[in-house]
Amino acid sequence: MSGKHNLCLDFYKYLCQKIGYEDEVKVRRLTYLIDDLGIPSTTATQITSGSKGEGLQLKGSDLDKMFIDPSFKVYESESDFVPQSCKCILLLMKTEDTHPCFTQLHLANNHDLTVDPGKRIKNSFLGRKFSSELYRLNDMEAMPTIDGITKIHGPCISTTTEDVDVACCLKCDKWISQAKQWIIRPRTTWPPLYLISKIISCGVLFVPIGYKGSSNENLQWRISFSVAEKFLIFSFNHTQLLCYALLKIMIKEIVDQHEDLKGLLCSYFLKTLMFWISEESDPSMWRPDKMISCFMVCLKRLIYCVEYSTLLHYFIPDYNLLYMRFDVDKKDKIERILKNLFEKGIYSFALSETLFDLMTLPVNVMDSPLGRRVVSLNELMDYASLAFHRPLNLLYHFVHVSRSNISRGIFLVRLSFAFQNIPQISQHQPRSSNKHKYYKYKQDSSHLMIGTNSDAITGWLLLASFFYVHGNYLLSVDITNHALRKCTDEKLYPRQIGLNLTQEYILHLLKRTELCTILKSITIKYPKFHPHSPIMPQELQLNGIEPAIRLHPVIFAHFLSFLCYYHLHEQRLCKQSLLLLRQIILQHLTTYPLYTYHDALSLICLGIAHQMIGESYSARQCFLQATQIDKHNVTSAAMRLSNCNVD
Repeated sequence: MSGKHNLCLDFYKYLCQKIGYEDEVKVRRLTYLIDDLGIPSTTATQITSGSKGEGLQLKGSDLDKMFIDPSFKVYESESDFVPQSCKCILLLMKTEDTHPCFTQLHLANNHDLTVDPGKRIKNSFLGRKFSSELYRLNDMEAMPTIDGITKIHGPCISTTTEDVDVACCLKCDKWISQAKQWIIRPRTTWPPLYLISKIISCGVLFVPIGYKGSSNENLQWRISFSVAEKFLIFSFNHTQLLCYALLKIMIKEIVDQHEDLKGLLCSYFLKTLMFWISEESDPSMWRPDKMISCFMVCLKRLIYCVEYSTLLHYFIPDYNLLYMRFDVDKKDKIERILKNLFEKGIYSFALSETLFDLMTLPVNVMDSPLGRRVVSLNELMDYASLAFHRPLNLLYHFVHVSRSNISRGIFLVRLSFAFQNIPQISQHQPRSSNKHKYYKYKQDSSHLMIGTNSDAITGWLLLASFFYVHGNYLLSVDITNHALRKCTDEKLYPRQIGLNLTQEYILHLLKRTELCTILKSITIKYPKFHPHSPIMPQELQLNGIEPAIRLHPVIFAHFLSFLCYYHLHEQRLCKQSLLLLRQIILQHLTTYPLYTYHDALSLICLGIAHQMIGESYSARQCFLQATQIDKHNVTSAAMRLSNCNVD
């Protein structure tokens, strides 16, 4: 018994290292929640969903964003109508000819669509019926280009690489009758009453996709409980969450390796399975010393669901998620694979990419929870948001009302990034007075100074760029050199995976230090410029082709040094900066063979530098290589190549 107990605890610790410690998961969730809170309410409410929003950073996980469209308000019946202070379009649910968990949305009787000027909205209606298909198509056309968002993926608009899914959805503020049985049905103690009350107060969402194969599929909308599901996942203890993660790893990295089975068992099914098991089981069973048995219970239930092709929707049980999901041959194959994995127990995960070294159950003593929190937060700060703007007053408020050091630290870092953005989104007035220009100059420089608290050097580089744009080349060089001196080996650089021993040791010394101070001390981020940013060097601006420019910090520092020395007519230092720029770019291209958008931008910088000193052939080679990396043509590489004439 003691041996099994110890094995469970060792397995639990191993999973914490591989999937995330409890505090690390909390940091991930807080980061995305803070990102959601920062979206201005005048645009759309943002909800980060999917694995990342739940606090899991598993291999292959994409970033799911939901935006509640403020132009619409959905009601279940006309008696529910509430007078709107905003000019919302009122929609009415019609479920007579739809499957459970789906509905049609019709324009309210008292609403005249002809008075609404929005072409996108009008084009989404077929008569008085709101078409989910047309809504998706019109949304894709209206969606700003962010890292190549171009295609429809289910109810979402997705990037070409499918690493970001954006779904525009509608909201009904009241809990709908189809799901009312969920509130009162018999259960053990989970979810608790306070959580049920919280969930029903949030209403439901509607995503633009119909029941597959239905005659009016294009007019149907799926009822989504994403907010409720997020609350439920957040209520899991860490053992429950790890069981959920294990199921996802097993399906994604083992079962889905069979090409004919790929995608048949999706993450949503596993989430639903976990909800049912959690509701029906004794909460005391979910303990670290029962980690293995808890997972085996979950896997056994999954096998049962596949065997009988039955997995009822958690909120609307009339909807069987596995009905007609797979044919007999595929069902039998999945069943055989799962039963085989069940027989092998936890050691079946040796077949997975994430837990391949399970047989040794390594527990790295240097892998500290603090280090994991720092690494997670460092990664999330790059990808948590697709939007630039964050209202300062809102961030200030959350900093002051935060109850934990972790949340306050995240808000402070967010606040620093927000200060970096302010000078980039406020444009100069064309006929402003000298006094106004001076005031704005002082204000922008002050904001950028506060922005230097985001990480070790990004804020300093943006400040240096600001002074370069204003012709203060000597000060810009001084600040750039200051930033470069901070680029030491113990820093956590972009693209780095995990921490080395030196970084772990430094974090051990800083374990009593505030999280925001640690991030400022050892992390380095990409400097980010908005399109047409007034603090971005003019040499990088070419008709605002790039949606946003994010340059490797060290590469940008050397490029900025080159620009300053060029304008100061310091030929020797100018060539020295160019040499260093070329060396660091070459080093990156050879170290990271999987080229990215950032590499294309780096080569563009090098090409610009060569072009400025008259080396047209070298410039053309750089632009050519950049175009080969930039397959989706989101940078200015192709245009610069066409404009680059070789003498």
